[in-house]
Amino acid sequence: MSTTAAAADASLIDSRTAAWRLLVTVLIVTLGNSSMYAVSVVLPAVQTEFGITRANASLPYTAMMICLGLGGLWTGRWADRWGITRVLWIGAAAVCGGFVLAALAPNIWTFGLGHGLLGLLGGASTFAPLMADTSLWWQRRRGIAVAICASGNYVAGTVWPPLAQWGIDSIGWRPTYAAMGLFCGIGMALLALLMRQRPPAVTAEPSAPVVGVVKTPGERPFGLSPGRAQMLLGVAGVACCVAMSMPQVHIVAYCTDLGYGAARGAEMLSLMLASGIASRLISGWICDHIGGIRTLLLGSALQGLALLLFLPFDGLVPLYIISAMFGLFQGGIVPSYAIIVREHFPAREAGARVGAVIMATLLGMALGGWLSGWIFDLTGGYRAAFVNGIGWNLLNFGVAGFLYWRTRHAER
Repeated sequence: MSTTAAAADASLIDSRTAAWRLLVTVLIVTLGNSSMYAVSVVLPAVQTEFGITRANASLPYTAMMICLGLGGLWTGRWADRWGITRVLWIGAAAVCGGFVLAALAPNIWTFGLGHGLLGLLGGASTFAPLMADTSLWWQRRRGIAVAICASGNYVAGTVWPPLAQWGIDSIGWRPTYAAMGLFCGIGMALLALLMRQRPPAVTAEPSAPVVGVVKTPGERPFGLSPGRAQMLLGVAGVACCVAMSMPQVHIVAYCTDLGYGAARGAEMLSLMLASGIASRLISGWICDHIGGIRTLLLGSALQGLALLLFLPFDGLVPLYIISAMFGLFQGGIVPSYAIIVREHFPAREAGARVGAVIMATLLGMALGGWLSGWIFDLTGGYRAAFVNGIGWNLLNFGVAGFLYWRTRHAER
């Protein structure tokens, strides 16, 4: 690349073009991640219609999250190779097809297959690839930019649960699912047309290093081999999201069991994820000042505190308050992994490595969603499921603490 071309390319970083692209990205993530939260709202109705246990009713969510994680590996590599637009078109078709297939399902297995498609190519196209893409368009404010991108996931969680519940109450869950598929799929395909420009080459590092951040990513992240560092980030991702999934997946069912009704649970889920938007923005700002690994440690500690509060309180007002607190405390955890990858691994590997870490977080959500339902069936309540989540959260905090210690050791 010539000097003039490189300068022009670099001028796109942190530019107005990057800002407009970020806005479009948030809209795409909001549409592409709709199924992650609609399935929690429809869970009681599906359990009743198909006459199955709570654990089996949770399996479609588990299938979707496993497939979403696996799909992130492929879509991240495809985005590195072909650009993000083609990946988004594939995702748009999968979102439309997955919702419609689930709406027509005669049994829980077909319903789960539809959600597998929603995860494998639908949600996967709008999660890790878009976070990696965003990280390549921003330098000085990379943390807040990635946080805004990831906030689209929680915008989806704020918007879709009450809309889905209204649709279920008005026309039934099957027509609601079909309508969501058409709206989200077509919307994604049209917005993808605005994402055709490839990201600029990263030619400069921040002018001042953040404490605890490797200024120039090297061959030994955290002073470890790349494979070992990636493995530990994966363990942390699984652990934090097993813990995170307990309230997110089961709050509607939990409120139904307590006698408050599914509508109150949908409101709590929406409040939880609306608070998560604020959390992700605040965490992005924090991340720009203290680095990704410290932000992960902070989020892990606060998420564990919020989970503890679910144990002694189950009144309606306390649950609303704790749901909001949980959203505020945990929203910045997943985006921090994308920042950690950009801080410690080469930029050319961003799509694949972010995809691998996000895959681990989604596998954690999948495992946690099913495990909480299984524990409920075993014990007849959710108290043990909350304790299980707290234990996994402690594992996440331990791994994050070890990686932070390694970073400090490498600096010396």
